[in-house]
Amino acid sequence: MAAIPVPAERHRQQMSILSDADLVPLAKMGDEPAIRTIVQRHNQRLFRTARAIIRNDAEAEDVVQAAYVKAFTNLATFRGDAQLSTWLTRITLNEALSRVRARKNTTGLEEIEMQTTARGGEVLQFPSFLSATDPETELARSQARHLLENAVGELPDDFRAVFVLRDIEGMSTDEAASYLGIRPETAKTRLHRARKMMRQSIEKQLSGAFSALFPFDGARCAFMAERVIAAVRQKTP
Repeated sequence: MAAIPVPAERHRQQMSILSDADLVPLAKMGDEPAIRTIVQRHNQRLFRTARAIIRNDAEAEDVVQAAYVKAFTNLATFRGDAQLSTWLTRITLNEALSRVRARKNTTGLEEIEMQTTARGGEVLQFPSFLSATDPETELARSQARHLLENAVGELPDDFRAVFVLRDIEGMSTDEAASYLGIRPETAKTRLHRARKMMRQSIEKQLSGAFSALFPFDGARCAFMAERVIAAVRQKTP
């Protein structure tokens, strides 16, 4: 009896509810909906990881694409000892770091020795990317996001990598250290310094804006003047 073909849309919906562990065997057989589901599921983390190292949206996209190509062409080597997300992130990190090293013509990132074990600082939460309820809220979110992205972009490469993995992606210190191939103590030091540099950068960006807080000029100022004059006239005999 011939098998009844499953419609493409229904097949894609079925893929979306499968775990990575279930998708990998299908992807190894070249199942495109499975591959597409894996890509869509991990795009944001991999892009953030690449963008943290590369600091350029277009090149970060190239890094992610190259990482996916490497991953799917070598998927037979993935034995499931680690999670698929871990494996993909490591490939992305390696691809991004190799491009940075090629740019700088260096053999690797300089190891920063542990000077303090203090964790220090608070986790900085990035604004939600969910749709805002009104234009003013969306504008505020966009401005805050821009401010934070600028601060992240100014961090040195090694600090930026651990900051993104730890504070943005929510990994543990040990996980971030494992991804970056450094000691947990080194990851803690870099994170502590990255947070301090972030605060300094944000304070610097905001310092020139304080004079513009709570503006009351233009039409609002003129309207207030008219209201005051009208009130004074009423009280004047």
